[in-house]
Amino acid sequence: MDDLMIRVMRLSSQGLYCSQILMALALEIGGHANKELVRSLAGLAFGCGLGQCTCGVLSGAACVLALYAGKGGTDEEESPALMPMLEELNDWFRADAGCQGGEVTCEAIMGPDAPKTPQQKCGVLVAGAFAKVMEILTANGFDPADPSWRADA
Repeated sequence: MDDLMIRVMRLSSQGLYCSQILMALALEIGGHANKELVRSLAGLAFGCGLGQCTCGVLSGAACVLALYAGKGGTDEEESPALMPMLEELNDWFRADAGCQGGEVTCEAIMGPDAPKTPQQKCGVLVAGAFAKVMEILTANGFDPADPSWRADA
């Protein structure tokens, strides 16, 4: 078991959901903490709670990409790399997550009982998605450890 999987399991054992774990890991790499931001990502877990919307791993990973490349206010510009990075993430996820019939819902990936029972597959997906997000960011000129969160700051 590698260090990333241990960190994912540690955060999961503390009660964080998939989407929250992804953001907490990203903040940790940059030396930050933001409870409000991590708390807000709980709304993405289990496909927005019902299992029938986009998997929280995919939506949480997309939020991490946007943390680095998105527009945070009127004084910032969105990176032109954001949309291509999101496309790459989506393509990877559809190929790697075992989506049934191309669906990216929590229920299609984990089965109908996913919101009720924690699944080992979630942890593996979270670790894989985090590694992929770090790869995508680095390939597009972003430094995940940069405390400014932005390559153009």
